[in-house]
Amino acid sequence: MNLTYFGQSCFLLETAGKKILFDPFITPNELAKDIDVNSIEADFILVSHGHEDHTADLVDIAKRTGALVICSFEIMIWLNNKGVTNCHPMNLGGQRNFDFGKVKMVFAAHSNSLPDGTYGGTAAGFIIEAADKTLYYSGDTALMQEMKLFGDMYHFDTAFLPIGDNFTMGIEDAIMASKFIKCSNIIGMHYDTFGYIKIDKNEALAKFDNAGLRLTLIDIGSSVEI
Repeated sequence: MNLTYFGQSCFLLETAGKKILFDPFITPNELAKDIDVNSIEADFILVSHGHEDHTADLVDIAKRTGALVICSFEIMIWLNNKGVTNCHPMNLGGQRNFDFGKVKMVFAAHSNSLPDGTYGGTAAGFIIEAADKTLYYSGDTALMQEMKLFGDMYHFDTAFLPIGDNFTMGIEDAIMASKFIKCSNIIGMHYDTFGYIKIDKNEALAKFDNAGLRLTLIDIGSSVEI
C-alpha cells in the first residue's frame, strides 16, 4: 500500500489498483499550497464528517474524478444537492465490500455539520480491510471506550489518529487510544494546520517512542509504504 499525505487529515491510499482519498481539504490549507489539487485522482472518497477542514475540496474532486463518495446518508443528500450523485451512504456499524476491500463505518466522538450549517449525521471513522491489512482511520475524535472494542475485534496494522488537541485528541490521549486499539504503528493527523492545533513534533515523537509506539508524521506531499 502506498500512502500520500496532503495535510490536515487528507490522505490518498493506493491499493489493489485503486485510489482512495480521505477527507479532502487541500486548497484552503496554507501548509499544502504546493499541492496541485487538480492533479489528484481518486476512485473512491471516504468522508468522515462534514466540517470544512475535511470537505473543502470534496465537491470539486468528486465531480472531476467521478469517484464514488462513501459517507453518511446526510452528507450524501448534501452532495446530491451540489450535483454529486455518485455516492454510497453508510451508517455506524455497517460494512460493505468495495473493489479495493471492506469498509466498516464506526463511531467517532465529534460534532458533525456541513460548511453551510447543514446537519451531517454522526461523525465517523472507518475500519478498512484490504490487501491483507487492517487499517483504522479514526476521523476527528476524542478518546473513547469504543476503541477498546475495536482493539478486541480487529488486529490493526496501522491506525490514523488525530494528535493536534483542542478539537480532537491530543498526544497523550492518542497514546492511550493506541493502547486501546492495540496498534503500535500510528500515523498522525489533524495537527499544525491552524494555531489551535500546533504541536511540538519532536515532543510528540518522543512521547510515542517512550510509550513503545511508533508515530509517523508524513511531510505534506510525501508518500510512504504502509
